[in-house]
Amino acid sequence: MNRTLQKSILLMAALVAVGQCFAAEPTTSTAGTKTKVADLFADEVVAQGKGVKVTRAELDDELVNLKAAAAANNQTINPRQMKVFEAQVLERLIGRQLLNERATAADKTAATTNADNALAMIVKKAGGDEGLARQLRVVDMSLDKLKMKLNLEAVAEAVLQREIKFEVSDDDVKKYYDENPTQFEAPERVRVAHILISTREKDGSEMSDAKKKEQRKLADDLLKRAKGGEDFGKLAKDYSDDPGAKETAGEFGPFPRGTRQVPPEFEAAAFAQDANQISDVVPTQYGFHIIKTLEKSPAKKYELAEVSADVKAGLKRQGMTKQIPAYIDGIKKAANVEILNSDIKKFIEEQQADDSDMDKPLEAPKPQPKKSDVKK
Repeated sequence: MNRTLQKSILLMAALVAVGQCFAAEPTTSTAGTKTKVADLFADEVVAQGKGVKVTRAELDDELVNLKAAAAANNQTINPRQMKVFEAQVLERLIGRQLLNERATAADKTAATTNADNALAMIVKKAGGDEGLARQLRVVDMSLDKLKMKLNLEAVAEAVLQREIKFEVSDDDVKKYYDENPTQFEAPERVRVAHILISTREKDGSEMSDAKKKEQRKLADDLLKRAKGGEDFGKLAKDYSDDPGAKETAGEFGPFPRGTRQVPPEFEAAAFAQDANQISDVVPTQYGFHIIKTLEKSPAKKYELAEVSADVKAGLKRQGMTKQIPAYIDGIKKAANVEILNSDIKKFIEEQQADDSDMDKPLEAPKPQPKKSDVKK
């Protein structure tokens, strides 16, 4: 995460708070105009219109989360990408505010249910409340902020669903299902926890044979303790050389066969055992692993009836997506939205002139390889 940017935001918030404390005691300028200390630190308005007001702090908050998520996934954002992301995130914030302004009571009711369902899905994918809490800490976001964002997005989507019409028939769904069979095949997957006792020095070089023997002895001792009933997660937190072990208790996945997310020896051991079984010590290029298989999901092919609702929703969303840019442009013009930050405005105008990055979907930057990747 960009800690400097985070500190700047926190500092500005603190200064505004200080200004509010002194608001009852105005000062007098040379022109005799009374001003409040808080006014000296007013947040910049980046974009404004009827029903729209996006501040610098709101925009920076989104960008901080974006950069934190990128850093957590070993991704880097270069200055050029950052300008594109800044402009695209601003456009999304404008659109979201405009759509929320147009929301009816029915839209908000539907959005509450959809936001709750989205949160439940996120919790499930994170492996539970504790897993979600760990992921939120990594991207520097509170649970309340996540809920707020999910609700705002759900309200915006409810408005789009009501105002943009795109019908999908059962025949459309079956046609897509028949023409894309691999999309409905789920490979065998496994979720594991592991302890890594590394055989590499901090600079990535191989340890000496003598050190490797010491590391193997430690791995053998930990294996006995794990199979003897000691808490596997605690052993991973206390002893694993995997950088993320202290946060995740050594857990990761689920992952399918053959994706090369882990070394082949690791994959073979993880899939060879049943849930709750602990492997023997597994040597890989990264060191010695002790693997506990937590959950296994067999390969399966989803029937049309199982996926029909999701396919229909996906096709509808795909069709709506093509209409959304023109729709958003229309409500922006009606609201007289103006981008007030000169740098962002200039960048957007330049991109629109050459029809390049601004029309591309917002995507995460590509991960950068590092020596410690997949020490699992």
